[in-house]
Amino acid sequence: MSAIDWIIVAFFLCGLTAIGFFFSRRNRNIEDYFVAGRSMPTWLVALAATGTSISAGTFVGSPELGFNTNITFIMSCVGAVIGGLFVALIVLPKLYDARTITIYGYIGDRFGETSKRASSVMFLLGQLFTSGSRLFIAAIAVSVMAFGTIDFRFIMYSIIILGGISTIYTMAGGIKGLLYIDALQILLVVGTGIAALVIVYSQLGLGFHEVIDRLHMGMVKMPGQGAYAMAADGSMTGWEPGNKLQLMDPRFDITKPYNLAGALIAYAIFKFAQFSTDHEFVQRQLTCRSIKSAGVSLVYSQLMAIPIVFVFLSIGLLLYVKYTADPTLGAASGFFTDARDVFPQFIKNCIPAGVRGLMIVGLLAAALSSFNSAINAMASSFVSDLYLPIRKSRGKAISTDAAQLGSSKKMAALMGAVLTGFAIVTAVMQQASGLNLVDFATGVMCFSYAGMLGVFITALYTKRGNTWSVITALVAGLVVVLLLQPYILTPLSTALFGKAIFIAWPWWCPIGALVSTAICLMGKAPEKSKVLVK
Repeated sequence: MSAIDWIIVAFFLCGLTAIGFFFSRRNRNIEDYFVAGRSMPTWLVALAATGTSISAGTFVGSPELGFNTNITFIMSCVGAVIGGLFVALIVLPKLYDARTITIYGYIGDRFGETSKRASSVMFLLGQLFTSGSRLFIAAIAVSVMAFGTIDFRFIMYSIIILGGISTIYTMAGGIKGLLYIDALQILLVVGTGIAALVIVYSQLGLGFHEVIDRLHMGMVKMPGQGAYAMAADGSMTGWEPGNKLQLMDPRFDITKPYNLAGALIAYAIFKFAQFSTDHEFVQRQLTCRSIKSAGVSLVYSQLMAIPIVFVFLSIGLLLYVKYTADPTLGAASGFFTDARDVFPQFIKNCIPAGVRGLMIVGLLAAALSSFNSAINAMASSFVSDLYLPIRKSRGKAISTDAAQLGSSKKMAALMGAVLTGFAIVTAVMQQASGLNLVDFATGVMCFSYAGMLGVFITALYTKRGNTWSVITALVAGLVVVLLLQPYILTPLSTALFGKAIFIAWPWWCPIGALVSTAICLMGKAPEKSKVLVK
């Protein structure tokens, strides 16, 4: 990287920190710090929510997905809109009316304090996997830019750098600062994505119709384990002929993640779980001025995500054309074996100085917008659902606004440090899973979503359930998803049935949620419980 690139990146990071400290002066209490006094405009929350959804998994992972496969992933974005629409209509009104700082306060009202704490702990555990994986994916690109390689040691250094920077400005500004920062960052992501797409296309030296023909008669990576390579003569092993412009796959096959059933049913249920049980996402909607604004901002954010994802998938498609057009270049690149860094390497080696710095800013914007929101959401849940109630129960209540705000900032710093450390763990997990970056980053969310969705469905729409059924359902959902992991399910099914079974990740959440809901419904509500179901 040149000096001008480093100057652009430094200016961007200093700007984020300045915004964080500017808003730190406007936080009077923890409601300001965590839900912005429920006063944020719809357009701002919609942009910020889009920024939370469009993480480094999109910036780095979608080009890898486009390079290796096709554009059927777009249909999952349609599934996200469907899931968001149902949450806006039937879930957000109940959560918004509860007037709690976190959504797990609703579970506490419904099932009791212990259930609230258990749900909050499950959320925190899930965020370790979810946001840790996002930071790890961002670190892949930073490692390429700063050290020229994705060696594990340099990825670890990059994780620490990104985690430290994000923690500082998140701790300072609270949710108000993050909303403005995330809105700015998603605009940067969109701008750099479009610019990169234009640059890749201009460097191909091919006509539009020729590019389309090459993609239509392309190759896609075969599923499963094995070596993938491109020989110097252009022959490819581990790949099979496939239309890389395929948008819809009508086949019902639970081993394929993005066919119509997987995208419009399984993925929609997954997103329903995310938008209703994950406080990182629901927190954005709770900052809105009204229920209507909250629902509109959620649906708009998912609609805006569709063209953004398409841009980054298209970058991967064009990079595929670039490296298959020249067999010698393709064989030397190594991307047909491991395409995780195909886009970061293009930025580093093929983008001119200055423009390269802007591209890196877009990458950092995608990475930090999701990581900082996780820090704030985790701190919100930990302080409101665990720390303050436990202190109060022990006769050591923190009652003043200044003291509560100070504790919240300390916990935000703690959550940032813990997430940074766990990101290193997810780097090891991704290599063991055999999944691409996008599937891994989204699949790990199912560990917590499956159990929590079962609990929330029971709480919102039935009068069943109690503390023990809630805790059992949360654990059962996690265990079911664990057993569905390829590195567990495949050898286990082979040993038991003599046949290898593989279930694509979008189905993990529906299957786990079905089990957890059945278990939670087994609990009979105490006669004197406070039931909020209407």
